[in-house]
Amino acid sequence: MSRIGNSPVLIPEGVTVTLDEGLITVKGKLGELTQEFSDIEIKIEDNEVILERSSDKKNFKSKHGLYRALIQNMVEGVSNGFTKELELVGVGYRASNQGQVLDLALGFSHNIVLELAPEVKVEAISEKGKNPIVKLTSHDKQLVGQVAAKIRSFRKPEPYKGKGIKFVGEQLRRKAGKSA
Repeated sequence: MSRIGNSPVLIPEGVTVTLDEGLITVKGKLGELTQEFSDIEIKIEDNEVILERSSDKKNFKSKHGLYRALIQNMVEGVSNGFTKELELVGVGYRASNQGQVLDLALGFSHNIVLELAPEVKVEAISEKGKNPIVKLTSHDKQLVGQVAAKIRSFRKPEPYKGKGIKFVGEQLRRKAGKSA
């Protein structure tokens, strides 16, 4: 019994959810998201989205919780949005942005220039005495996570000094260096 799939998704004020054949669309003040679905029956009843499965086979059970979580993230995204913050830890590591183009100086011989999707808003924050922070904001949770993972992959944090790109609040596993 899927506990996640059984709980209904509440639809807040200003958000509209529409169903087509195999497609659910969620519109809100921050944008519009669509998701295909199959094997699951979706109903919209008085500001709630209810998901039911027709069978207890493994495929149906796994999709029950999955689609409920995806719809919940869509509703949350178009009403509030999602934010990821990345911290650049290291001497000389810098970040700047010109519109949707992010320019990263990460200790390589050249700067890394990354052009982001128009759905993702980027902001580079640099304060004196603090590590630079790259702030990503969008209504699409999957897209924000994917872009953040791509940026992090340019210079993952290393376990000895902790240099690299890490998520704000991320706890790194540190190792002791060689003992003399």
